[in-house]
Amino acid sequence: MNKREILDILILGSGPAALCLASELASQKLNISCISNKSPHTKWSNTYGIWASELEDLGLDSLLSHRWSNTISFFGSGSNSKGNIPTEHSYDYGLINREAFQNKLLNKCNGIKWFNETAIEIIFENNISQVKCKSGLKLKSRLVIDASGHKSKFIKRPKSKQVAQQAAYGVVGKFSSPPVKKDQFVLMDYRSDHLNKAELLQPPSFLYAMDLGNNIFFVEETSLASYPPLSKDHLKERLISRLNRKGIFIEEIMHEEDCLFPMNLPLPYKNQAILAFGGAASMVHPASGYMVGSLLRRGPELAKKLKIFLTDPNLSSIELAQKGWDVLWPFELVQRHKLYQYGLNRLMSFDEKMLRSFFLNFFQLSTKEWAGFLTNTLPLPKLVFVMSKMFFKSPLEIKLGMLKIN
Repeated sequence: MNKREILDILILGSGPAALCLASELASQKLNISCISNKSPHTKWSNTYGIWASELEDLGLDSLLSHRWSNTISFFGSGSNSKGNIPTEHSYDYGLINREAFQNKLLNKCNGIKWFNETAIEIIFENNISQVKCKSGLKLKSRLVIDASGHKSKFIKRPKSKQVAQQAAYGVVGKFSSPPVKKDQFVLMDYRSDHLNKAELLQPPSFLYAMDLGNNIFFVEETSLASYPPLSKDHLKERLISRLNRKGIFIEEIMHEEDCLFPMNLPLPYKNQAILAFGGAASMVHPASGYMVGSLLRRGPELAKKLKIFLTDPNLSSIELAQKGWDVLWPFELVQRHKLYQYGLNRLMSFDEKMLRSFFLNFFQLSTKEWAGFLTNTLPLPKLVFVMSKMFFKSPLEIKLGMLKIN
């Protein structure tokens, strides 16, 4: 690259968020480069689940490696036959084929130059951003977009003393007997008969599990959100205890998964000279922890708008970034985000019994309502209606819990 060359956009990162946006920007014929300390070809290790309709609406359902129509949850205590009655969702869930997903995005990124570097400083001179790398390399760009994840050191946001974390420990492997039925997916199994009294006082967790075929299953113990977060070892102990309670033992571990990410990061400031996308932009759904669907839905519009903004040669880095923030977080989405954060904050105050009661009632909503809530696709008025409907249909204990002010 010519030292004097000024890029249109420089992206930090090489994960799903970076590739989703880079692939859309590439189609806009912009001069783009990316910086990451990992190759964009490095295989992604995390499991990405998604409601099948989210990919269908985008014409991307071919990216699913598995798809389940038998989707259920358990919200009983598990201590009696009634507690073992499943809640049937009757809504298809899928597992994204990570390799196919990554390769599809990389193919769309054809022509983008990748630098195996670590950005250490970003300065702004003469309306242009300059990124300094650990190696000494300096790159200039009209706009820098940080898509490196929630741990970004460049994106500024209000400080929060208690950031809730979703934590999970999972295993893909073979078991002494099936942990779930054939061709079945379990979204949430909150049954707690494997926990002692002391454990019941700890933050709740649930089983997320699926049949992958060929006697291979994925089981994961998940804490929806807590502060401080449940540790990997704690979740691992709970998972093994849950399985052993049913007389199930792990015979072969093919893959271990350990996840920890923030659920309620404050939205970044809009007046900064760097734009963000993905976890760095607080795009994780505060109520569910999902983000891939949002990346795929919001990336194309942002790329198209940035193309338009960049046609004005007089716009500085900060002006371009601010316009980008307004596209990424318009009033509608900001208000929805606030509602979700309020709901999550209340759920974190619920004990195990209250959580089971809450979710049992939540999934009594119509499929369109609860699915729209979990995918963040409900317009603001509809979201307010659904949350109000849920409140009035809830037991008194849940109503009081939702109204309580910390």
